[in-house]
Amino acid sequence: MSVATVSIGDIAGVIAALAFAYLVFRLGGLIGKAGKVLDETSIGVHGLSAQTVPLLSEVTDTVASTNEQIVRLDTITANVSSMSTNLNALTALFAATVGSPVVKVAAFTYGVRSAMNGAGDRKGSTHRRRRRG
Repeated sequence: MSVATVSIGDIAGVIAALAFAYLVFRLGGLIGKAGKVLDETSIGVHGLSAQTVPLLSEVTDTVASTNEQIVRLDTITANVSSMSTNLNALTALFAATVGSPVVKVAAFTYGVRSAMNGAGDRKGSTHRRRRRG
């Protein structure tokens, strides 16, 4: 049997090969973990997009329903404005029709009462009140 001689360069080469193998093994583990993180991120993004599409659909339906209610509210506001205008015209008509004769009758009655009360007393027909303070 022959014994092979091992030089220092051979030992250094074996150590370098072992260090390189260890480095490749560690990088493989790190790349494996990064792949798992990317897989989880992909699943999360897929789940998020799966939930976002129905949510956007619901938001669109809500906005459309809100727009319908605003149109109804506009109609109600226009009707209330029209009713207010009609009530104002009716009040003015009532005041012109009934109010004027009532005021005239009240003024006439007041004049008759004043004439009856003040017929005998011409000098002191105006009554003065003292202010209390």
